[in-house]
Amino acid sequence: MQILTNPQELTAQCRQWHKDGETIALVPTMGYYHAGHESLMERGRQLGSKLVVSLFVNPTQFGPNEDLDAYPRDHERDAAIARSHGADLLFMPEAGSMYAKDHATWVEVPDMARGLCGASRPIHFRGVCTVVMKLFQLTQADVAVFGQKDWQQQAIIRRMVRDLNVPVRIETQPIVREADGLALSSRNVYMTAEERAQAPQLHKGLELARALARQGERNAGILRDAVLRYWAENLPLGRLDYLSVVDAESLEPLDTLNGRSLMACAVRMGKARLIDNILLED
Repeated sequence: MQILTNPQELTAQCRQWHKDGETIALVPTMGYYHAGHESLMERGRQLGSKLVVSLFVNPTQFGPNEDLDAYPRDHERDAAIARSHGADLLFMPEAGSMYAKDHATWVEVPDMARGLCGASRPIHFRGVCTVVMKLFQLTQADVAVFGQKDWQQQAIIRRMVRDLNVPVRIETQPIVREADGLALSSRNVYMTAEERAQAPQLHKGLELARALARQGERNAGILRDAVLRYWAENLPLGRLDYLSVVDAESLEPLDTLNGRSLMACAVRMGKARLIDNILLED
């Protein structure tokens, strides 16, 4: 496995692979790998003859009071995991090589970024779209793999790719969970033992909403209220950021389930901000 830090060297290698008839699968990450990241790499390995994994804690998607400096990092361990999952190239740039001091160009999908996580993280998806577009440009990847835990992120990236005619196919992988249902996240390490013990109730509340939807409940407000009551009893340490029912593709808020409806949430557990989602119907 090659490890590169220079964007120009990454581009040169990917151009050579394309010239040789190879197909490139890209897995963009911020590192501190867990089984969810591993599933993305495994899928990428299946989809391309060459697998590029990027590891970059992207500063432009963090707000002023967020955890950029504290974000967990273990690059040596991450490199070993990427190698063991068949990565041909691990791209680990420094921020200065990705953003010039006078960087002034941004990519964003503002309508889809206003709600859900974007409401409390107003610059987040602008940073995500910009860095992902940079990675698409640098690698000219044929396919890129993202996880469904960040549903809003992958929906926005799909729209960006469609609107700008980017020649890359977007693949998504299901959420990988702990045995008790908690969605895997690098930020789970922020939780105390007591917070971690309650955290699985986050997903159980979403499962309650799906069960009610399958029993025939169509009113999004009623479903939302049922989850909030459940969390009030079973997740007392949680502080609600949002709980919304939206169209799974457009992310538009829904009053009534529409055939492909998504319930998405963010809840703060101490220093950790947990996100999760569930398709209420598909």
